[in-house]
Amino acid sequence: MEVLLYMLLIYVCCMIIWRASEGFEAASSYLGDHWGLSEGVKGATINAVGSSLPELLTSIFFLLMLRKDLEGFAGGIGTTAGSAIFNGMIIPAAAILGIALVQRGAKIRVSRRVVLRDGIALILAEVLLITLLNGSQLNWVEGLALMAFYGLYLLVMFRLLRKNPLPAPASTQPAPPPASQKPGWKKLLLFEAIDLKAWVVGSRPLTHTRASRLLAAATLSIALACFVLVHACEALGRALDIHVYFVAVILASMATSVPDTFISMRDAQNGNYDDAISNALGSNIFDICFALGLPLFLYTFFVGPITIESESAMLTAQHIRELRILLLILTISAFFIYLAGKYMNVLKAWLFIGLYLLFATYLLGVAYQWKMVLAIQSTFFNGL
Repeated sequence: MEVLLYMLLIYVCCMIIWRASEGFEAASSYLGDHWGLSEGVKGATINAVGSSLPELLTSIFFLLMLRKDLEGFAGGIGTTAGSAIFNGMIIPAAAILGIALVQRGAKIRVSRRVVLRDGIALILAEVLLITLLNGSQLNWVEGLALMAFYGLYLLVMFRLLRKNPLPAPASTQPAPPPASQKPGWKKLLLFEAIDLKAWVVGSRPLTHTRASRLLAAATLSIALACFVLVHACEALGRALDIHVYFVAVILASMATSVPDTFISMRDAQNGNYDDAISNALGSNIFDICFALGLPLFLYTFFVGPITIESESAMLTAQHIRELRILLLILTISAFFIYLAGKYMNVLKAWLFIGLYLLFATYLLGVAYQWKMVLAIQSTFFNGL
């Protein structure tokens, strides 16, 4: 019964994060238009940052609330890395299947430039993560280096888009569904009951002042939901008798990745396939470099370095190293799936889902010490 209550609490947090992120996106998109940002830039920056705000706040709360150094950091990296894997696998699969259900036979083509640009940047970010977090002590320098890489990525992307803007969507892309047609997933429990935009703005059109007010309300709502989410994950870990790291990698990452999923699904259904993919990949780069780098920088700068001394800390560090390797392997696999063939099809969607299910099953096996999984772990990951 206790486990079900914590699962329900995580679900409620997920719904609040989802709906508040919609309000955040509406406000930030309005302000972005007034700042003169193009669609390609907004997809990889404003949309990606807005939808990744839950990962950033969850990482901060894991470090500040648990106050157990490496355990808190494990929860943060579990959320961000798990979210990156979820984004890279489930988001494109959901977008493809969503289009396939609405319009059978639709040809979903993503610009190779988008995949190469953001995919290579993501792989480089993950290599940097593996390189930086490989010692016996974590300091503010590692966090600063991760944030600096994200700044460099933004700088390069802005320059590339100014020189070579992405082409307009092809005419073969499907038209958006009628506004009156309400998607079935909106009938989910609590979804209709939570409408932050209606509460803050009502039916009035957005203005600069109203958009700013909505942005502030959405940020506060996301922060409160993430605060409760961290408590629920820690309590669920105790109830299940597993480390909070495993709960964070699977459940917290899913809860915080919901906004990315439905932003990309909506973009794909509207024919904006490049934005759908750039949002997912851009969110991953933000998660790894900023949502993890900023909390690490702030905590170690003001509190002190995170050290690996105790036996439990060494085991946690082993899990973190293993997760970084898995993240890189899965990202490279997804990168080649993206590039294989001209179109994104249902087969690719099921490949993405299969990879994610294998990843989740492996983590559960490690958490509960399944013999077969421990044998695989010993063969491939011992000595990291």
